[in-house]
Amino acid sequence: VQLQASGGGLVQAGGSLSLSCTASRRTFSNNGMAWFRQAPGKEREFVADITWRGGTYYADSMKERFTISRDNAKNTLYLQMNSLKTEDTAVYYCAVALGPMAPVVPSAYRYWGQGTLVTVSS
Repeated sequence: VQLQASGGGLVQAGGSLSLSCTASRRTFSNNGMAWFRQAPGKEREFVADITWRGGTYYADSMKERFTISRDNAKNTLYLQMNSLKTEDTAVYYCAVALGPMAPVVPSAYRYWGQGTLVTVSS
């Protein structure tokens, strides 16, 4: 199983980026999925998740700015990020949960993408 994340890059504060994560070799329509991020020198933190039925949940600091979605037909997970702040700078990882729900802890996720770097400049 491979998860290929893409869409990261350099953006000015206030700008937007859209991340994608495509799974290969199997489908995950019955699994929860999520985005996590890790800034330099910090632990990996939860960003947003989406259950197999499409229910979503966000970390408080990402509410109103980020939108997670999925396209099961394309086996792809998305993260639309708006109003980006310098503190959003991190490597963003997509992940597939062990089951249909989408917990906020990394240990609940079985498959991980390689990460895509998002850099927000002031």
